[in-house]
Amino acid sequence: MTRAGLRLPAVVVYAIALAVLGISAAVALGIGSVEVPIPRVAAVLARRFGGGDTPFSGQPVSLLEDQLVWQLRLPRVIAAAAVGAILAVCGAVLQCLTRNDLADPYLLGISSGASVGAVSVIVFGTGWLGTLAMGTGPGNLTALSLSAFVGAMLALGTVLAIAAGRTGRLDPTRTVLAGVAVAYLCSAWTSVVVIAAGDGDAARRVLTWTLGSLAGIRWDSAVLLAGVAVVTVVGFCCYGRRLDGFAFGELTAQSLGIHVTRTRWALMIGTALATSVAVALTGAIGFIGLVVPHLVRPILGDTHRLLLPACALVGGVLLLWADTAARSALPSSELPIGAITALVGVPILILLMLRRSRP
Repeated sequence: MTRAGLRLPAVVVYAIALAVLGISAAVALGIGSVEVPIPRVAAVLARRFGGGDTPFSGQPVSLLEDQLVWQLRLPRVIAAAAVGAILAVCGAVLQCLTRNDLADPYLLGISSGASVGAVSVIVFGTGWLGTLAMGTGPGNLTALSLSAFVGAMLALGTVLAIAAGRTGRLDPTRTVLAGVAVAYLCSAWTSVVVIAAGDGDAARRVLTWTLGSLAGIRWDSAVLLAGVAVVTVVGFCCYGRRLDGFAFGELTAQSLGIHVTRTRWALMIGTALATSVAVALTGAIGFIGLVVPHLVRPILGDTHRLLLPACALVGGVLLLWADTAARSALPSSELPIGAITALVGVPILILLMLRRSRP
């Protein structure tokens, strides 16, 4: 699976990616319907972290600046970087496990299952649950997230049960086919429910959720996503040597002493759990997990203990800028972040395909 390309030392790649991520975060905190200059952003952060106003910030921090930077934008920046890292790393792992360059974190029907859970609450929710799901307060996030997570896990369980069958082995081809089948079934159910409900407002909310959004992210969700991202990257890096073995096929992995079935089960469930949390809190965001591994492999190669951290950083940068564009492109409304990632991801994927097709 080795790709030819411009190879750079891992330390250089990490340093560049970290610098770009830091600069991107600083710029993103100032961009929006109300612009906040970077010195003022630094002043807000310094005040919040107990250092007082920065010497170059001028007048003291205003209440509006504090609310915009600390309460609204910083949680979104952290969540965008975390979700981008989760999706990119899970995409790299699934592409290795299935030996399929088109694999992404939603391969196992997770996104479609989460959509069923969210749609069911939005359309059928009654009493306090329906009020929370249709509201705009913190409870809205809790109700939707919980129902989406349950739906994602039920879809995952169905896919793994079908794929394993009586043998207990997770064959890559059977797993992909089971994931596609469950995804189509969930998508059909979602469409029927939304149309049958005849509620235009519910349909709009469902469409927004299925295309992904970080608009509801606050500090509690951002911290949770950041924690999941750290655990995901570190955990999969611990499987780096075994993933390197899988890259050359099951026979090679077995010859290296790797328990193929046990390892595949662990990694499949790990990617599904991490993706489920991300989907439950932000909706379905496509193309990050598909494109980022293909961007990083030509630079770092296929050694996963080096590849996965770089994928996490690049995925974080891409999703951070996608979210910034989604919330600032239009003055009076917010675009679905999934639409932005598709607009960016499709041309990148086409360019990568054209580049590889050259003799």
